[in-house]
Amino acid sequence: MKMWFHLIWLGLTLSCASVSLRAAETSAPATAPYVMPGAPSFDQSISLFREGFNSDNPTLSLNEFRAIDGTRDTPNLTRAASKINENLYASTALERGTLKIKSMQITWLPIQGPEQKAAKAKALEYMSAILRAFTPALTKSQSQQKLQKLLAAGKNKRYYAETEGAVRYVVADNGEKGLTFAVEPIKLALSETLGGAN
Repeated sequence: MKMWFHLIWLGLTLSCASVSLRAAETSAPATAPYVMPGAPSFDQSISLFREGFNSDNPTLSLNEFRAIDGTRDTPNLTRAASKINENLYASTALERGTLKIKSMQITWLPIQGPEQKAAKAKALEYMSAILRAFTPALTKSQSQQKLQKLLAAGKNKRYYAETEGAVRYVVADNGEKGLTFAVEPIKLALSETLGGAN
């Protein structure tokens, strides 16, 4: 009897821990990290990024980004978007004044019917190209594999983030409502043990 009690107690403890871990993975932060004061930006303006992206990806061009008039903007942030086609958009959060990129996103709005497979393939091409633009050490094949891994980890999660070096990859999978892939810079800091060693 005592053994059953311990097994039940252990099972409840693990399931409670599992629920809280899953909640941490799937719930979006109250405020997007790039909106926070002092959040870093990539060292590239949106116009230079678009010019380089279009040059590197001639079959995947990005049109000019247009500012989005929004009440959610903060004094240090401007949002802009570019329509790629009827179900695919690029959007960005920019540092006000310099127009340096704080977040770059590709959003695919699923369509039904015979064009769905081709539309999704085009969306994945753009997402992979955005990933490669901010992680230039990756080849086309490596960026596609990395994207597939990220999308699999973020499947059916409203928010999934993974950090690699000074870059955060974000997946927001809202099922039939759409899929967003974002790339954002993060601040790197020395650990206290390394900082004290100097």
